[in-house]
Amino acid sequence: MTSPATETLIDNAGWAESRPRLSVLIPTYRDDPSALLRALDDPSVAAEIIVLDDGSGDPALIDRMSRQIARMRVPARLIALSPNEGRARGRNRLAAHARAGHFLFLDSDMLPDPADFLARWCALAEGENVPMAFGGFTLDQTPPRPEHALHRAMALQSDCTPAPDRAREPEKHVFTSNLLVRRDVFETVGFDEGFTGWGWEDVEWAMRVGRQFPIRHVDNSASHLGLDTAPAMAAKYEQSAANFARVVAAHGDIVRTYPSYRVARLLKPLPLRGLWRPWLKAFALQEHAPLRLRGLALRLYRAALYAEAV
Repeated sequence: MTSPATETLIDNAGWAESRPRLSVLIPTYRDDPSALLRALDDPSVAAEIIVLDDGSGDPALIDRMSRQIARMRVPARLIALSPNEGRARGRNRLAAHARAGHFLFLDSDMLPDPADFLARWCALAEGENVPMAFGGFTLDQTPPRPEHALHRAMALQSDCTPAPDRAREPEKHVFTSNLLVRRDVFETVGFDEGFTGWGWEDVEWAMRVGRQFPIRHVDNSASHLGLDTAPAMAAKYEQSAANFARVVAAHGDIVRTYPSYRVARLLKPLPLRGLWRPWLKAFALQEHAPLRLRGLALRLYRAALYAEAV
């Protein structure tokens, strides 16, 4: 039987007496959110900041975050957790500590693009009381590095899209990297803690939310600073195959419309997948090959992994 996780709470001076209207929820695992915390330290907005260190086991990192939390002008709390709980359970835990009527989920490797980023979210939450809204993400502030070239190219092609484009398939383009959720919506539909590893837990959650509440897409973006190398991307896709199977089982009516599902279905009848699938991965990892072809190979590799679930 797994022992329950233990929490250590570190609050700054403004935490106890605050009455926030927006709870900013930031999970992190071995990433330093210092740049994001500095960008969010705006006392003119009635927000609180809650950071979850999800069992990083890094005392130096926890100490740095603790000192930064103490210096912040906005009410802030650090939750140091042991052991690691994972993406879905960690976000549910963050929501349990939140005190405002709306939650803003932000990944620790994001950086707001507009100067009035938090003020815009507060205005949307208070003015329209929206159930859920995704603000989008860009690479506008992300330094270009050769080892991240493939991820950058693929993200610019499929993920960094304006709100009208995202709204055509609203649940598909929901990520917890920059996501506003009303408290009662989250209390009705929490994250499925059966997801493990990386991938699909946020899209699956949005599918369940979308069956009960409208999903809004707006342009209030944040830059994704934490691009991955090609080997790290392939490893995440490998982790995500079991999660994809879980989504197919629960939401087959929606997933069947996705290109990743359709391509997986096309690849499923092909023989000897275990032999040719590694060649797709090997080509995608070739840094001197054309980026367009590398991206195609990595997408086909992901679809070949997903073929086991369709």
